[in-house]
Amino acid sequence: MVADGRRSLGGGNAPADAVPPAQASDPQGQLLDLARAAAGIGTFDWDLATGALTWDDRLLELFGLDEATFVRTIEGFKARLHPDDVDRVTGLLQQAIDTCGDYEAQYRIQHDDGSLRWIAARGRALCDVSGAPERVLGAAWDVTAVHTEAARSVRILETMSVGFYAIDADWRFTYVNGPAEKLLGVTRHQAVGQVVWDLFPAARDSAIGRTYRETLTTGQPATFDAHYPAPLNAWYEIRVWPEENGLAVFFLDITERKSLQQRSELLAEVTRELTGTLDAEEAVARLADLVVPALADWCMVTLVADDQQSKIRRSLRDVGFAHADPRQGALVAEYADVRIPALLDGSFLERAMATGRPVVVQDGAARRISDLFPAGRARDIIEQLDPETLAVLPLRGRGRTAGLLSLFRSAGRGGIPAHDVDTAADIAARAGLALDNARLYREQRGLAEGLQRSLLTPPPEPDHVQIVVRYVPASQAAQVGGDWYDAFLQPNGATMLVIGDVVGHDTQAAAAMGQIRTIVRTLGAEADHGPADVLSRADAVMATLMVATVATVAVARLEQTPDEESRGVTRVRWSNAGHPPPFVINPDGSVQPLIGLKPELLLGVRPDTERREFEAVLDRGSVVVLYTDGLVERRDQDLDTGLLRLQDALEELAGRGLDELCDELLARMLPGNADDDVALVAVQLHPQNVLRPAAAGPNVVPPNVPDSRAIVPEQE
Repeated sequence: MVADGRRSLGGGNAPADAVPPAQASDPQGQLLDLARAAAGIGTFDWDLATGALTWDDRLLELFGLDEATFVRTIEGFKARLHPDDVDRVTGLLQQAIDTCGDYEAQYRIQHDDGSLRWIAARGRALCDVSGAPERVLGAAWDVTAVHTEAARSVRILETMSVGFYAIDADWRFTYVNGPAEKLLGVTRHQAVGQVVWDLFPAARDSAIGRTYRETLTTGQPATFDAHYPAPLNAWYEIRVWPEENGLAVFFLDITERKSLQQRSELLAEVTRELTGTLDAEEAVARLADLVVPALADWCMVTLVADDQQSKIRRSLRDVGFAHADPRQGALVAEYADVRIPALLDGSFLERAMATGRPVVVQDGAARRISDLFPAGRARDIIEQLDPETLAVLPLRGRGRTAGLLSLFRSAGRGGIPAHDVDTAADIAARAGLALDNARLYREQRGLAEGLQRSLLTPPPEPDHVQIVVRYVPASQAAQVGGDWYDAFLQPNGATMLVIGDVVGHDTQAAAAMGQIRTIVRTLGAEADHGPADVLSRADAVMATLMVATVATVAVARLEQTPDEESRGVTRVRWSNAGHPPPFVINPDGSVQPLIGLKPELLLGVRPDTERREFEAVLDRGSVVVLYTDGLVERRDQDLDTGLLRLQDALEELAGRGLDELCDELLARMLPGNADDDVALVAVQLHPQNVLRPAAAGPNVVPPNVPDSRAIVPEQE
């Protein structure tokens, strides 16, 4: 029945299949009837005064009834309702009646064959002029298909392993599936109808809230990762899709995946730190900054001395520390200064060293650590820092403990989970191996340097000639190299200077260097041969001894005739077998290289090579500098550039004492980590009309070699 009181389609006694004749005088009514029929909509009219409930034929059909079987009262309607829906629908009807308002509901009905149908209904309560309700008019239609599809969707959503929820435009939950209940820690009954920001306030201004608002505004879906803090304290991968009146959100807990990713990134960073420098101790000290706050609120790194025979406390030293709270940094630094000397026997550090295994204290760490200190500053500080959890991990490499990593967590953060202990143990193992590699490197380097220096004998010190030598091993390899220097006197008193570099940077090159140096040294010292003659003879001897290597060598001889001595000059004769040219610093500060007409072959290339000799006259006070190519050539600098830098440096250093000149020259020319050995020999010709300067050291010459004529100072 319609609101104007016209008789409803099912109100008369006509048979159900009767079709009333079309009324040309009421086209609007006919159109309305046709629309209702096309949509499958049935109508009802409930007279509240009489209690009579009138349904049209379509509504009877929807409910599986006919005129004979329908009891035309509200009880007849309730009889068809699913029992679980009776109270809800009755309440909605009563509310409409009480307020003279609208009624809207969806409910299930049961047919005689047991089948269920979903019905959607809308109605309105009509009141008289006094406000008393008179009747309820409305319409109903079948929505079973919609609910079947929705039920199928719900079944899919409930069987997914992914969390899903829907929120409307007012940010209220409208649906939450089972996995979402577990992930969010709330039931759907607690969530549905609630505003998402009220249940999860930390999401409002986070990446979650910003992305939700952007998606609702733009209509563009988004996928992102986000972390929600306590109480969830979890990472989620979230996919949010816009819907007609809200958002659909799929999400997955990826905390474990994030943990693995962070672990991988942390381990990679640790590896870069440990392998990025030869100073393993410095790199290990920086571990504290890497593991805080990822694994701990604060941390300390302790090294163990190579000599572990001493008492444990004497062998320990704290080298690194960090705290997540900058305000606590000074307190941790003070603790690092005082804790080792104050430790009593049986400390956690001692236990980890003794067993070689991690020591973990999951609660009450501050009290238990405090018991290991006597009354004093160390105990006071640990009580102020108040750690709840402690893990001490030995840094082990090749069966020995090289250090200790101590992790501390506060009570608010909770204990250290097993996976974090595993990560810390992995870091400790890498650091321990790096430290042990550094120990082996130090031992091998010390042995190599000792061997190298044993081959490089101290120079003689003829009167009025000061000789200074330097040798700097490459920092990139713990092995002897092929560079050498030499200075010795010939039988006639002339001074021979040799600088050489065997091709190659390994132990074979070092062994060859020892052979070639001995050959050149022996040939030069057994007679008064000149530089070219010494190199020619060395070529021949190397061929005879089958020394299968080549070397660059420069030989210079300082000599003086009586006339040259009276004039205060010295002659330098030199021959060069492919070596960088020596330099001379003249008394006036000018610098010039000692070069020949053209480069000559390296020593050991061809036994019959004809060696040439060149000479120059030097004033007393001059300085001659011979060096190996590591001083002027490296990966980022070619030889020509290096020679120009060397000449400039020598000009700037002219006038310095010979020891100072050599040290400053090495400091200026060499990078922090030189990748090649450097040998250096420098000679200063002091004036011969005065005593040998005290700075030049004592006069040292072989007993069978004549020295310069003694000088008697002039009396005033």
